[in-house]
Amino acid sequence: MIRNLYIKNFALIDELELSFDKGLNILTGETGSGKSIIIGAIDLAFGARAFKDVIKTGADKAYIELSIKLQDSFPYEILESNEIEIPGEKELVISREITPNTTKLRINGIPVTLAYIQRLRKYMLDIHTQHESYNYINPGIHTELLDNYAQPGHRQVLNEYRKCFTGLKSARKELQSLQAGVQENIQKIDFLKFQIEEIQNAQIENINEYDELINERSVLLNAEELKDLTYSAYSALYGEDRSITDVLCMIEHKLAKAAEFDEKLSELREIISSSTINLKEAAKDLRDYSENLETDAQKLQEIEERISILDKLKKKYGPMLFDVLKNLEKFNLELNEINFSDEKISDLIKQVKDLEEKTACFAQELSLSRKETAEKLSGMIQKELIKLEMPGCRFYVSVETTEELTSEGYDSVEFLISPNLGEPLKPLCKIASGGEISRLMLAIKTIFAKSDRINTVIFDEIDTGISGKTSQTIAEAFAKLSLSHQILCITHQPIIAAMADRHIHIQKTRDHTDTRILTQILDRQARLKTIAGLASGFADDKDSINFARKLLNQAENCKKETIFS
Repeated sequence: MIRNLYIKNFALIDELELSFDKGLNILTGETGSGKSIIIGAIDLAFGARAFKDVIKTGADKAYIELSIKLQDSFPYEILESNEIEIPGEKELVISREITPNTTKLRINGIPVTLAYIQRLRKYMLDIHTQHESYNYINPGIHTELLDNYAQPGHRQVLNEYRKCFTGLKSARKELQSLQAGVQENIQKIDFLKFQIEEIQNAQIENINEYDELINERSVLLNAEELKDLTYSAYSALYGEDRSITDVLCMIEHKLAKAAEFDEKLSELREIISSSTINLKEAAKDLRDYSENLETDAQKLQEIEERISILDKLKKKYGPMLFDVLKNLEKFNLELNEINFSDEKISDLIKQVKDLEEKTACFAQELSLSRKETAEKLSGMIQKELIKLEMPGCRFYVSVETTEELTSEGYDSVEFLISPNLGEPLKPLCKIASGGEISRLMLAIKTIFAKSDRINTVIFDEIDTGISGKTSQTIAEAFAKLSLSHQILCITHQPIIAAMADRHIHIQKTRDHTDTRILTQILDRQARLKTIAGLASGFADDKDSINFARKLLNQAENCKKETIFS
């Protein structure tokens, strides 16, 4: 709901502040007094295209600011996603600054784009002027409007459908991705199996095997020299000639005798004795090693072949045998994952088929419900059009079933109209604008009042070319609509003006140097004169005043009846 409008240096307005109330806000004034300028300023604040000639002559920029009270049904997540803080009183301040070269939009001080504010306006404002009409003319929202008006059970089916449709899209996307990789997976499976088989055939059980084989090969290659060296070492330690162990035995004997004179030497004797024993054991081991050492050409060849196999694996999957075995583990995991993907493809194919059946079932149920609701709506809006003196106008909600599923189902919904008898039905977006379209929008709005989320509706000169009887019908429609919506309406009809909850009079003044627009919120006495002037052209005429008083009393009774009906 628009609470306040502030304008500075815009068109003919140097500075103006105007407050609006809930319910029906009527704007009256002479033709050319500036009523549409005020509506235009609101439109610009909500992202309409701006031209530099809207800046008041002599000023360097124009400024418009709107204070808006949000409703509970407003989608606050749109604001939160743009980091716009929402105060406790749920109020937004939208401002627009226009210079010859730039335009700046802000919400609660945060800069926003035109696209962003235009996205918000569809939840806040609907304008029907002599030149433009928003929201209901746009075919893109006709399905949503129809769904919102349908019975509660329809909304439940729609929610179930959307869940299925979202799941179907996700499953199809995943299936497509997996199927696209099938050929690649076939090649990958073959390669993985080859790698796994190559490593497994090597039968590696010991990660130190390679080092052990290298050592074993070295022994076999140098067996004769090793035999000579180890036997020579044995002979030196324990041979027939004067060996190292013989010398140590002699030293031990002498130290044993010396210890008889000095007990301290007993410890040294023990050391020599232990060393002699150890050397004798070592000598025996050397003798056994030398005697058992043999050359084995076949064994050497087997070792060389094994080393060659391991060298190849290390080069491809190494650098160490530990890494080769790690890669074997990795290849097995990858193969298992691919095999799992094949199973998953089968599961997804079944899942997609099940979801297609469910989605189609819900889509058909939605389509039937929409067509029933469309018939009902078409009839109701047709009746409203007759009341608004448009008996030759035909209105029809078209529900066409398409082959392609969308997030809304199979259906393409569009509002069609034939403004005159004998003319074919055409899309609502293609009919001419003006008072006729405004009345049509009022008829539609009256029916959809409880199901849409837009709180503020603006009508500009909806009363063009209508009779007094139709004026009364329009006034009653406004009274009904104003129970759920804030309405701003420019009118020249006294019957409609009398129905106002807030009556704003707009006047253009001139002096020698400038033209200004002034506004005034009228009290009851001022309203009497203004309505009298609208009715007869004579604001102070007694009969006109009495007529205006009757219109006000009649409007008050009508509003009471509307509230309690």
